Amino acid sequence: MSAGASSRPRQSSSRPASHSALSVPVETYLDKLAAEGAARNTIDSYRHDLRHFSAFTEARRRAPENATQAMIRQYLKSLSEAGMAPGTSARRLSVLRQFFRFLYGERVRDDDPTAALDSPRQGKRIPKYLSEAEVDGLLSAAQEWTGPEGKRLVALLETLYATGLRVSELVGLPLSALSRDGQVLIVRGKGDKERMVPLSEPAKDAIEEYLGVREKFIPKKRAATSARNLLFPSRSSDGHLTRARLAQLLKDVARKAGVPPNRVSPHVLRHSFASHLLAHGADLRSLQQMLGHADIATTQIYTHVLDDRLKALVRDAHPLADIPAKR
Repeated sequence: MSAGASSRPRQSSSRPASHSALSVPVETYLDKLAAEGAARNTIDSYRHDLRHFSAFTEARRRAPENATQAMIRQYLKSLSEAGMAPGTSARRLSVLRQFFRFLYGERVRDDDPTAALDSPRQGKRIPKYLSEAEVDGLLSAAQEWTGPEGKRLVALLETLYATGLRVSELVGLPLSALSRDGQVLIVRGKGDKERMVPLSEPAKDAIEEYLGVREKFIPKKRAATSARNLLFPSRSSDGHLTRARLAQLLKDVARKAGVPPNRVSPHVLRHSFASHLLAHGADLRSLQQMLGHADIATTQIYTHVLDDRLKALVRDAHPLADIPAKR
């Protein structure tokens, strides 16, 4: 391949790749992720990003596993020129970094072409979260639902806000995840790692109420063993409440509570849990453990709440705080 062919990004490089077969090293890497317990959505996302990159390299007559550092730079430049957000470009580079580290570790390559690449510059990302008053409003509105659906809805909301679980973790909880005394959940998260998350008293009480009607949500026609083993069973093909259904229920509660539905989602409640805990004095390490973050750098996105806490600390505790400034 000539130098000129690789230095000029093509207009089509930002388009999604076709569904052609991926190279053996790419498929091997995806199989490794699956073997390590990566979530299906994670694998699908990695597959999509690597397929897109493969289309870019193959248009330049090179397999993705043989891409040069210059070619990866061209790929990132093409994403920027196509108007892709820096955060999305950074995520794609992160996928490529992990892919090429895998190739280097398996000795498919003797170098890592992503090692010296900088991530696209991003503005400070502040997670979207609700105020404590808004969350209280949601919980109060959920109490107005009646019957078994109402008990399940309250249990879902209380658990989500008390634990900060990922939505996939919540809907897929096995019944055995609940400790015998009902005080904690044993959660299997990303990378198949287990963690213990304590339940608040309201969440514990809500789950106890819900367990009395849980049988009503187990499919009758299918003797679904998988559904019987889940904390939140349903008639879905997976045997548990779907993420889409939970998101819709939250939006219904938001309307009733007077909170704009587009501001409410399971992930926003996870952000709210983390932000409120930190604002009330929780330390980052404890928060990292409860959220199931592998790297504390991920947890540090919540330090935005520390600014207000530190200002309040200076205002309320500093010995000179009440002395008027000299003019």
